[in-house]
Amino acid sequence: MGVIKDNFGKIREQCKELILTDKQIEELMRRIIKEINRGLSKETHAEADVKCFITYVQDLPNGKEKGKFLALDLGGTNFRVLLIHLKDENDFEMLSKIYAIPQNIMLGSGTQLFDHIAECLANFMKEHSVYEERLPLGFTFSFPLTQLGLTKGILARWTKGFNCSGVVGEDVVQLLKDALARRGDVQIDICAILNDTTGTLMSCAWKNHNCRIGLIVGTGSNACYVERVENCDLFDGPKSGPGIKQHVLINTEWGAFGDDGALDFVRTEYDREIDQHSINPGRQLQEKMISGMYMGELARLAIVKFTKAGLLFGGVGSDILFKRGQFFTKYVSEIESDKPGTYTYCRDVLDELGLDHATDEDCANVRYICECVSSRAAHLVSAGIAALINKMDEPSVTVGVDGSVYRFHPKFHDLMVQKIRQFVKPSISFDLMLSEDGSGRGAALVAAVACRESH
Repeated sequence: MGVIKDNFGKIREQCKELILTDKQIEELMRRIIKEINRGLSKETHAEADVKCFITYVQDLPNGKEKGKFLALDLGGTNFRVLLIHLKDENDFEMLSKIYAIPQNIMLGSGTQLFDHIAECLANFMKEHSVYEERLPLGFTFSFPLTQLGLTKGILARWTKGFNCSGVVGEDVVQLLKDALARRGDVQIDICAILNDTTGTLMSCAWKNHNCRIGLIVGTGSNACYVERVENCDLFDGPKSGPGIKQHVLINTEWGAFGDDGALDFVRTEYDREIDQHSINPGRQLQEKMISGMYMGELARLAIVKFTKAGLLFGGVGSDILFKRGQFFTKYVSEIESDKPGTYTYCRDVLDELGLDHATDEDCANVRYICECVSSRAAHLVSAGIAALINKMDEPSVTVGVDGSVYRFHPKFHDLMVQKIRQFVKPSISFDLMLSEDGSGRGAALVAAVACRESH
């Protein structure tokens, strides 16, 4: 028994590096705000890691938006086409279809990618009998964009496993228009291009006019927030005068925080190994510590290290455990869903990994490792959100949140609320609201608001 207890102690000791102290969180908040200000400033924007792209979205929904809108949502291995009919406030109909993006297209040419999207869009319109109608479309494109206006966005770089040639440095709205023109069969007005964080904020703001931050914790991690135009050096347009809007949404692209070394004081050997084996080494370092694309692998690396050190599974691993990418992020959520002292889900996961020789102590240790990895992710996100809330300094703020990690991890929401409360100014109240389909309905709402403004 002594050895088992000792193993638990050794694992706890070695997991300490995965636990952020309050002092570290305070330092992270300082560094994040410094980076955000560098992104907003004309002088430092070019070399800033956190780009703080201006979205040119200046109006939040007021609940009076009506009509039929299309939305296109591209941000991962699938994309969706949606037809949304906004009726009255809080009353809408939505039809949608998910289309796969094969690996050869994700790594092929931009022309192939946009032709594929245009074809699926045309098929969807046929299926839903709006093929003959001319509809406004909101395009959610969840990759880093330099926006030059509401309908002009230049791809800064690919992330999340995409690497299509001939798209970086190009206007993706134009590429979509060109693909639709090559077909020549459907009439669409692209009213806006946006990021999924913007869509999340808009979708929540439709129901809750207090929403000022959009957050994604899913395959990737990103946030957008409402900033005063006077703080945005790169805003192209008048900043003051009668009838001039005072605020604009900023897409931080904070997944790249730490690319200059700002996170090195909290990164571990597991983070370095994940980065080395990724398709974009040295980039998106904060995202790699938070998001669902990497969380399972972080846990796996720690589990492998402790297995090889003889501290887990009697030192006996399995081929699946030792294979990169085979410990899925959903396993972390499942393992942490077990009631204290029970290991039903944990054993299911370990069985799938060929570790049916695990003891209860092994299960307790695996669970502890998962908790360390997911809590660190929640606390990193919380540092950023608390910093943004304090920066905006509004008396009350709603944060719209979406993404698979936030949605499905059993403790992520509670961990975040607790940590944000700890670091937000005592005078400010906040709440976290689960977004209902930000990248779909949010895109339609951005298009609807743009139509509302232009008429």
